[in-house]
Amino acid sequence: MRMTLLGIAACAVLGLSTPAAAVAYDPQEKSIGQLEADLVAGKTTSVELVTRYRQRIAVLDPHLHALIALNPDALAIARASDADRSAGKPLGPLAGVPILIKDNIETADPTPTTAGSVALKNNANNRDAPLVARLRAAGAVILGKTNLSEWANIRSSQSLSGWSGVGGQTRNPYALDRSPCGSSSGSGSAAAASFAAAAIGTETDGSVTCPSAIAGLVGLKPTVGLVSRTHVVPISHTQDTAGPMARDVRDAALLLGVIAGTDPADPATADADAHKTDYLAVLKPDALKGVRIGVMRFAAGFHPETEKVFRNALAALTAQGAILVDIDKFPNDQELRKLEQTVLMTELKADLNSYLATTSPLRVTSRTLADVIAFDRAHADEEMPLFGQDLFEIAQATAGIDDPAYLEAKAKAHRYAGPEGIDAMLAKADVVALIAPTLGPAWLIDPVLKDRSVGGGAGGPAAIAGYPHLTVPMGLVDGLPVGLSFIGPAWSEARLLALGYAFEQATPARRPPTYPPSTQAASKAAWLAAGGDKGLLKPR
Repeated sequence: MRMTLLGIAACAVLGLSTPAAAVAYDPQEKSIGQLEADLVAGKTTSVELVTRYRQRIAVLDPHLHALIALNPDALAIARASDADRSAGKPLGPLAGVPILIKDNIETADPTPTTAGSVALKNNANNRDAPLVARLRAAGAVILGKTNLSEWANIRSSQSLSGWSGVGGQTRNPYALDRSPCGSSSGSGSAAAASFAAAAIGTETDGSVTCPSAIAGLVGLKPTVGLVSRTHVVPISHTQDTAGPMARDVRDAALLLGVIAGTDPADPATADADAHKTDYLAVLKPDALKGVRIGVMRFAAGFHPETEKVFRNALAALTAQGAILVDIDKFPNDQELRKLEQTVLMTELKADLNSYLATTSPLRVTSRTLADVIAFDRAHADEEMPLFGQDLFEIAQATAGIDDPAYLEAKAKAHRYAGPEGIDAMLAKADVVALIAPTLGPAWLIDPVLKDRSVGGGAGGPAAIAGYPHLTVPMGLVDGLPVGLSFIGPAWSEARLLALGYAFEQATPARRPPTYPPSTQAASKAAWLAAGGDKGLLKPR
């Protein structure tokens, strides 16, 4: 297959195109398991991994804008990891493996945590979020921080996914003119492009699963309360969580097992240790056999090409022994989104004010949401060249978390999405999980009309209920990845990972990106490679 010019240039600069360069270790598309096995076998070192990933980043990230900062301590950490390995010291499951962190999660290194905003460009507090501390304890090398939709996509109703004042516009590695979705845009594009073994994202509603699906990744939004949110720039204590974004289910399961656990500073995680389990132990290729699964027909059928891929996925599930049960309606769907908006706006003001109060006043002069709004107005050329901050202004006008209207909306939203929504559908259909296309393929990046998805989005109720949502690569639509969602009740991560793993093993759908400038260019290159007539595309 003929490569794009960008792909050829990347191979040349990285030394991947000549036999002599075969001696150098190539981490592209290698899983955490493969990297660990090669580290153990002495085929590579952590220092080499950091170096090679940095080389990939130097070539490709000027086109993708997936990263905001590289960790200057990464090589030193890698050297220490290699020394521990050579000395025969006990090592964690991620020993020497480079991992990227979304830049709204604090790390105790010189890289600030900006949430993509110039207002936080100096926000270095010398502290690890507990989930980062768990990664370090497992041996991971924090390679750097990924770009994101600014403030995790909560500043404006007219925002452009993947854009931030600090990092610019993240692009999709499957077509550079296509959206990476958000808000974990950089985590998705970076993991897909093999800038590290995997990445960590955060989600309030769709921000792990959407960019994962669009980048051909496995993404897991855990049950709210399984992973600590301490020292993570917040939106909503009701819906926020961090989650893994990886190239296969096993890596996602491994990462979840590392970052999950109780944090005394985050009351929502009080039961996390009781629910945490060995997520790798449940991964069996026959996990679909005899399992009843609900097909959320109301969340499908929005795009003909995506529907074709979904039908193939359903056939694959049936072939693996799954029993599929159609579900045609989600109750209270229309009111649910309005209730969510009330919850998010109220909690955004309260939670962001609480977070900003913990930052260094010498480094962060914006101490409240009101201060951030004023900062944006004063720095409009940097912060608001493409869209404004209407959601920030709505949040600033809310009455606080003691407001009866907020409390009523919060209770109703959880009930409609959880007990009377997902739980009721599971019980009525007698199924253990729900499935649907995660959403359609990536849309064009359009600064004028902003985000224009073809539709879909299976994960809203799971996000509002705080329930787990797993997306696994399902196939391609015109060269663009689409994902299959697995949704279950609270604390059902192990079951969802098992089902997703069995589907992945039966239908390995992930394809590495080739970084074409557009889907049209990718289609033309493929047709020419197949012997197309005089370089002209056939009409369709």
